[in-house]
Amino acid sequence: MIARKWDYSSKKKRVGRPRIRAEIFEQILRFAKKNPKWGADRTQGALSNVGFHITDTTVWNVLKSNGIEPAPDRLASMSWQTFLKSHWEVIFAVDFTTVEVWMKTGLTTFYVMEVMELNPSKVEIAGIPPNPNKQWMIQVGRKLTGDNGFLEYESHLILTRDTCFQPLRSFLQNQSDAELVLLSPKSPNLNEHLERFMRSMKCECLRKIIFFGQYAIERALKGYVEHYHSERNHQGLDNQLIEPGVEVGCVAVKIESRERLGDLLKYYYRDAV
Repeated sequence: MIARKWDYSSKKKRVGRPRIRAEIFEQILRFAKKNPKWGADRTQGALSNVGFHITDTTVWNVLKSNGIEPAPDRLASMSWQTFLKSHWEVIFAVDFTTVEVWMKTGLTTFYVMEVMELNPSKVEIAGIPPNPNKQWMIQVGRKLTGDNGFLEYESHLILTRDTCFQPLRSFLQNQSDAELVLLSPKSPNLNEHLERFMRSMKCECLRKIIFFGQYAIERALKGYVEHYHSERNHQGLDNQLIEPGVEVGCVAVKIESRERLGDLLKYYYRDAV
C-alpha cells in the first residue's frame, strides 16, 4: 500500500482510446437503423448536429461491432416495412380479383383490376374485362398514366409477376419513370393494403349479390368505391373517413341514413345543408 501511494500510479494516463459514451453509442445505432441509406460520414455529420463530436471511423467501428453492414449492403437487405415507409407518399399497388357474372352465354368470369394509392388508401377500378388481353392492358396503362390519370404522379408501383401483367409492365417501363416493384411468388402479405381492400369488397359487396350482365357489376363496384372513400370508417386511418364530407361532425340536425346497393351499405350522418 505504501509503494502504491508513492509511485503516483493514480496520476498516470491510461493507454488507449476512452470508451464511447453509452448515449452516443445508442444514437449511432438508432440513426443507422432509421436511415439505411446513411453511411458513416452522413451519420457522423448528423451526430455533430446534435452535439456529439466523434469521427466517422468511430461510427464505422460501432456499426461493425453490432453487425450493421455498410450503407450499400444495408439497402439491399432493407425490410419490406422500411421500404413502404420510405416511399409512403408516392407508392401505388395494382392487382386483379375475379367475380362470376351471369351473361346470355352462361356464367362468365370477369376480372376486376384495382389500383390503390397506399396513402391514403384511395382506390380506382381500372376496368372489369372478361379477358384482360395485351391490347386492353396497354390501353389501361395509357389511361392511368396520362394527364389526370390515377398513376400520373406515382414513383413506385407494386404488382405481381402474373403473366397477365406483362403487357402493363412493358408499357410502364417504356413510357413511365415509375419503378416497378415485383412481388415474390405466392406472397400476398407483401401487398397487404390492396389485399385488405379486396377482402372488404368481397365480404361487403361481391359475395352478397348475384350479378346479371356486365352493367350490374360495374354499377355495384362504382357504388362500393364511393362508399369506401366517403362513407366507410377505416381502422388503418384511426377509424376516420378517407374523404370526409362537410356533414361529418355536425350535431345540430336529425340523423339521416344513406343506403347503397339495395340496403347492403349504410352511412349515417347529419345533413349539414
